[in-house]
This record gives sequence, structure tokens and C-alpha cells, in this order.
Amino acid sequence: MTAVTPEHEVGNLSLNGSKGDAPKANGAAGKNGTAGDSLDPGSDDDDEADDGDEPQNGQQDGGAAKKKKKRKPRKKKKAGAVGPSGGGAKGQSAPPRVLVSRLFPDDSYPVGEEVDYKNDNAFRTTSEEKKALDRVNSDFLTEYRQAAEVHRQVRKYAQKTIKPGMSLTEIAELIEDGTRHLTGHMGLEEGDNIFGGVAFPTGLSLNHCAAHYTPNAGNKVTLQQSDVMKVDFGVHVNGRIVDSAFTMSFEPQYDNLLAAVKDATNAGIRSAGIDARLGEIGADIQEAMESYECTINGQTHPIKAIRNLNGHTISQYSIHGGSAGKSVPIVKNSPAASTNEKMEEGEVYAIETFGSTGKGLVRDDMETSHYAKIDNAPKTALRVASAKNLLRGIDKNFGTLPFCRRYLDRLGHEKYLLGLNHLVQAGIVQDYPPLVDVKGSYTAQFEHTILLRPNVKEVISRGDDY
Repeated sequence: MTAVTPEHEVGNLSLNGSKGDAPKANGAAGKNGTAGDSLDPGSDDDDEADDGDEPQNGQQDGGAAKKKKKRKPRKKKKAGAVGPSGGGAKGQSAPPRVLVSRLFPDDSYPVGEEVDYKNDNAFRTTSEEKKALDRVNSDFLTEYRQAAEVHRQVRKYAQKTIKPGMSLTEIAELIEDGTRHLTGHMGLEEGDNIFGGVAFPTGLSLNHCAAHYTPNAGNKVTLQQSDVMKVDFGVHVNGRIVDSAFTMSFEPQYDNLLAAVKDATNAGIRSAGIDARLGEIGADIQEAMESYECTINGQTHPIKAIRNLNGHTISQYSIHGGSAGKSVPIVKNSPAASTNEKMEEGEVYAIETFGSTGKGLVRDDMETSHYAKIDNAPKTALRVASAKNLLRGIDKNFGTLPFCRRYLDRLGHEKYLLGLNHLVQAGIVQDYPPLVDVKGSYTAQFEHTILLRPNVKEVISRGDDY
């Protein structure tokens, strides 16, 4: 879920993603996932012999047995590889309905892409002190890796299934139902969504709309062959939020737009790390993205980084890191880059980039669907009865996790718009309208969640797809 450049300066406080406790989520025991090299989940320890290991009837030459073939050594997968399925586990159904915790009964979820620190932080890779600090975070890592594996398996199915002609409501429910089933939290019982499941509304933003669009009830919009759709969804286990996004298109004329943004996101991930300056990361992202251009309907467009959209820190139950959150700019001269802030050990970041064929600047437009209760919101006397009832429901079912109007409908809330607007006006709930560039332009997004562990950087949401 996207962070917009604020008018005021970004907060200077650091945020440690490993702090904070909450009730354990189902299937998230305190065992650490396998770090480093790992075998395919479900693979046996013993290799099968190659054909020809035994003499075959009728294949002897002068009474001599056929020479055995040399046994090939089994290859280990690099850290972060999640298997040829892209979901990292065998036995998932279609649509995905099998609990991920059942596919990994010992909680050894696939490790994300691990990247050693460099230069002044190279010592961290071999430091026994830093390794010991990392081991202390075993529950934190297990929960994050479980959420990341759910994200990979759900998006694998979504990428195969989503086709032009489907309604946006159908697509959103496909993703959200998969997330709920795989985490084991359907979110219908009071408080269940706090333990795990959907971390924020599924963003399905089309063409010039860059972010924060999900269908409200009654939405009739369908996906078209000529559309460029950003798919931004989150999974959480015990408030550990995996925020990752990709872009889908169905015509090759958009390929360069998608390639530019994917390249820019990877440039940001490469530059990110402990002590990395946020402004320098923005410069690297912009340089990568704006080296591309694309030709759409016969017209060539330079690809521009959307300068008022940013990556962001993530903390437990807070998608934008709360009041102490930091923003990761995607251009070098962004206000978010002016504070000279650095990334710090223990922080969790969403590295997301947006490219556009338009102005490279977004504004609020269209009907709002995304909302979230503000952390440490002021206690205000509410005079509207529906606002009081709605706030109780938000506290019990979402806390500070973002939600949308469809989620309130699903929980049985009725005639709540007056109360919801009252909560927004009272400064208790924040609304997040859709963000759009100029009409006729096309935008794309790619995003990953990274953990700045004491001894290694882990791109927790990395998969075979992006």
C-alpha cells in the first residue's frame, strides 16, 4: 500500500520492525525458518539413481555389464529461491485453499532472497554477535516468512487466473479469499482478522490510476484487454505485514513500461541496507526508471518516476510505520529525501516504485474505498451514534490495519457512511482516495518487502515471478 509524500517533514525516529507483541497467529510457532541454502520443500534426502545404474537385460557386450553412469550431485537452491511452482510448496489447490502451515508443518517456510551487506557493513555477515541477535528474532522471521509464502502462492494463482473480462470485484475477492484460506483467518468472527489474513484492501488500479483503488459494493468495472492493472495486496501474520505489488498487462506495447518499473524497484532494493541514505536510494531508483521509454499506440513516451509517491517503513500492525515511519523516495529531489535520514538495523521497508507515461505526479480523485484508523488518534466525543458503533467494530476487527467499505459490508455493517465520514472528520480514521495521473496516461508499480536483519538483508517477498 502506497505512501504519498506529505506536506510536512518526514519523522526522524527509527522504527524497529521486530518490536511489539500480540497473540500468536494460527500456525505461527516460534521456530525459525531455514536460513541460507535450502532444498525444495517436500524433497527427499536421498537422490534417485540415474538410469543405467544397474545392468539391463539384453544390454551386455561380450558378457561385460554396461558401465554405470556417474551419479550427479544434488543441487541446493540459493537462498530466496522458492521452487519451480513460484509458491514454494507442493500440494496447493486451485483455487488456493490449503493452509500454508499444513504445507510446512515444521514452520520451516522458504527464506526470502538473502543479500550480504557490503562495504562498512560487510562485517555483519560473519559477526557472531549479529548472528546471535538474528537468532533472537526467530518468531519474527517465522511469521514474516509464513506471510510471504502466502503472498507468493496467492499471486501465483492470481497471475494465472486473471483475464480480461473479469470484474474488478471478482479479482479482488479471488485474491482476498485465497489469502484468508491460506492463513486460516477468514475474518468473519470478531477479532479474527487481527491474528492474521488480509493486511489491507487489494489495490486494483487501472491505467492512469496509480494506487489506492479497490471496488466498492456495486462496482461494475471489468478488466479490458488494453488495460494496465496494478495489483497491490498485503498479507499479515500476527501483524507482520508483507506488502508486495506487481503490474499486469495483456499487450506487448506496455512491456517497456513494466520493465522500467521492475528494474527501478530492484535498483532500490540493491541500494537499500543498514546506513543507506534514503535520498540516495531515490536517486538510484529514478536513474534506473528514467533510462527507459515506451511506444504506445504509435507514440513514444519517456517513463517518469511518480515523484510524490514513496516506499515506506512497515511496523507491526502499521502499514506505513506509524508516526515514526520513514518514507523512501523514488526521485532524487523529493521532500522525503531532504532530511538525510538513513535506514537502520531492524527496520522493515516496502520498496515500491511507480512509473508513468504522464506527468509523473498524482492527485486524489474518484470515490474513496481505503480507510485506516490513525494510530494514537485523539479521543473525541462522538455525537453520531453510527460513528460510535462503527469505531467499536473497527477496533475489534482491524485495529490500525487498513480496511475498505467491502470489508465493512462483509461484517454486516449497514448504513455506516455517515458514521465513517464523521470518524474521518474527527481525525480518528484516515481516508485514502485513489491517486491518479493525467487521463490517457499509463502507470505501473512493482514492490517488495525487505527486512534489515542484523547480519543480512532479506527480500522477504521475492519469488520466481518478480
